[in-house]
Amino acid sequence: MDEIWFIAGGVGLVLAIVVVLWLARSADTAASKRAHDAAQGREPPVELGEVYEFGVVEFTDHHSGERIAVGKVEGFVLFAEDVPADVSEGDVIRARVLSFNEGRTSADATFVGKN
Repeated sequence: MDEIWFIAGGVGLVLAIVVVLWLARSADTAASKRAHDAAQGREPPVELGEVYEFGVVEFTDHHSGERIAVGKVEGFVLFAEDVPADVSEGDVIRARVLSFNEGRTSADATFVGKN
């Protein structure tokens, strides 16, 4: 009989962990959605043709194979192309804004220089 209680306790513990993880994920998803909705409603803090300085937070690969630096200006995401190979995550770069993406929640830019 003790074995049954031991197994039942283990199953209960696993269920409790699953519920906690599901609730945490739901909270993260809701926060992300709120941030996205807020970004949809505001004007971009950058102007076309202007140069902005920002830290590179990560790199992503374009479908063409080109390495794209990702950074933020006042929480607004910039994707900078033509970034030299010696630029690393954490480096501060300057890039000229070329165009806004759909919804104007991010923009494409081209590398101008490194600080």
